[in-house]
Amino acid sequence: MKNHLRVLAAACCFVAGGALAQGASIALEGAPYVLDGTEVRTVRARELQRDYQIYVSLPPSYARSGRSYPVVFVTDATYAFPLTRAIAGRVGRKGRAIEEFILVGLSYANGDTPEYSRRRDYTPGPPDDADIRSDMPGREPKFGEAAAFARFIASDVFPFVTKHYRADMHRKTFIGHSYGSLLGLEMLFGERPMFEHYVLGSPPLWFGRRMMFEREKAIAASRKDLRANVLLAVGEYEAIKPGPRFNKRDDAVREVRAFKAALKSRNYPGLKIVADVIPEEDHLSVGPAVITRGLRWALPGSEP
Repeated sequence: MKNHLRVLAAACCFVAGGALAQGASIALEGAPYVLDGTEVRTVRARELQRDYQIYVSLPPSYARSGRSYPVVFVTDATYAFPLTRAIAGRVGRKGRAIEEFILVGLSYANGDTPEYSRRRDYTPGPPDDADIRSDMPGREPKFGEAAAFARFIASDVFPFVTKHYRADMHRKTFIGHSYGSLLGLEMLFGERPMFEHYVLGSPPLWFGRRMMFEREKAIAASRKDLRANVLLAVGEYEAIKPGPRFNKRDDAVREVRAFKAALKSRNYPGLKIVADVIPEEDHLSVGPAVITRGLRWALPGSEP
């Protein structure tokens, strides 16, 4: 399990590539690089008593159209926000391949490192291995606050987006990777699904002794329907096979297929679920492909 937590820590460093934005600084001689048409806002998590930055990107036609747009929310914003924005601009073909949307990036708690924040905010419970070190000196590592973070999104982020932007909040898509996908499942299995579409890349379903499989069983025993569209995606190399890029212990491909089968077996009338194994990708490389496929799946454009 320690090896897997190291992989997820590496994923954190990869997806959270903007760690310097969380407090550290370096001397720069030139002007800072700014993405046109974007904003950085600070939203207070009232229940958690923490502040979080959210990044917002408006579609090219926003200023002139006057209409409302679907909203895509991505976790690990320092990595996923500029990437998702670039994919939408390049692959979207001005709404013909991917419908235009408002993009909201969910970043980390102010003052926390990305690893510390995402471990705490994206996971549904304690990890299997108790021997885990914190990357913040003087602070014990924390896990298991995904439910509270989901309430922050519902109670503070959603109203903020509704107030400030022409957002169609009946057409929301969530995109998460790794621990971010665990957060997505937490929201899917809440009292009511918070999003219409869930794009869940490389979910570590082994986390917490397969906690989400147990949650799924509990949901099935208490509900007759689960209204959502779910895309599960995982890299081909996240299976257990010989080779340097394959997993050595937990078979994420097998777990994703088993999770899909479990959900489909419930015959929920309102649930649509697909699973996609992306060729020649591993846990660290699969992110861009997950986002691209997810956007095309959730927000198909005006042309086939």
